[in-house]
Amino acid sequence: MPRLVRLDAPGVVHHVMGRGIERREIFVHDIDRFDFIYRLADLAENAAWDVYAWVLVPNHFHLLVKSQGRSLSENMRTFLTGYAVNFNRRHRRSGHLFQNRYKSIVCQEDLYLKELVRYIHLNLFRAGIVKTIDELNRSPWSGHSALMGKVKLVWQDTDYVLAYFGNRRSCRRNYLNFVKEGVDQGQRMELVGGGLVRSLGGWSEVRAMRKRGEKVSFDQRILGDSDFVEKVRSGTDEFIKGTLGLSGQRIGIDRLAEEVCEKFNILKGELCSGSRRGGVVRARRELSWRAVREIGYSGAEVARYLGVSNSCVTRVVAFGEKERAGDGAKNL
Repeated sequence: MPRLVRLDAPGVVHHVMGRGIERREIFVHDIDRFDFIYRLADLAENAAWDVYAWVLVPNHFHLLVKSQGRSLSENMRTFLTGYAVNFNRRHRRSGHLFQNRYKSIVCQEDLYLKELVRYIHLNLFRAGIVKTIDELNRSPWSGHSALMGKVKLVWQDTDYVLAYFGNRRSCRRNYLNFVKEGVDQGQRMELVGGGLVRSLGGWSEVRAMRKRGEKVSFDQRILGDSDFVEKVRSGTDEFIKGTLGLSGQRIGIDRLAEEVCEKFNILKGELCSGSRRGGVVRARRELSWRAVREIGYSGAEVARYLGVSNSCVTRVVAFGEKERAGDGAKNL
């Protein structure tokens, strides 16, 4: 079944999750954690996104961010690629660091921001990294310590989150009490994915609505009520509009190839022919970049379509930013 393209809606909250390949550690030493935090902060300080919550667990991470100056996919590409390159260099390894694509869920802010902030930061409790609330308050490996005023992180939007918990005199106390109430809740699957059941709060509510004959809009990429789902879908930016077909699924590589061939004025058969003509080479680069970075195909899928090796496609995608500056990969 084709996977749906990401919802990269601007100005909405995204719950982002990433895990190490084969559940291996992606944070081995503190230097790894500080490198990850530095990259997270750098994007926030450059107005790429607002950061509301984050946590680092040895083999995975969670972020709660709102995309601003750039799309979420651009931010995550810059973020994770840079981190993986440095991690591999530090630990003398090669190959993929993260398991598949990161997961991102568009979340309805007024309903879920407080719950998600608490859930994300309590990951340190659930993983056994901290044993007490006092340890959580002082841990540098989540955004909770900044919300509690124990650590100063100018790039984390603590004021925005604390405003949900009352005035300046009481907000931190109210926030801490809210966190304490969630310690015993354990894993909450409704907060790590969208879909009808999770958005409505369980099967009992789904059955009740069906009995009443009510219809509801839902989407596995969205955590929110029916109105919010419709709003996100109808207000999606041009990037999503350009990559979604009428069915709501990814456009096919074949259709993308037709667009690219028209742009570069070449025949479709030339694209997979192995021709070294300049226009054909540029078209292959364009197809590879758009299929992987914008639409979400794997490098292997694109390589099979073009009849080239996986490494060729990987090379083009890895140097995509240079390609757009006029100095990219040359050998595809």
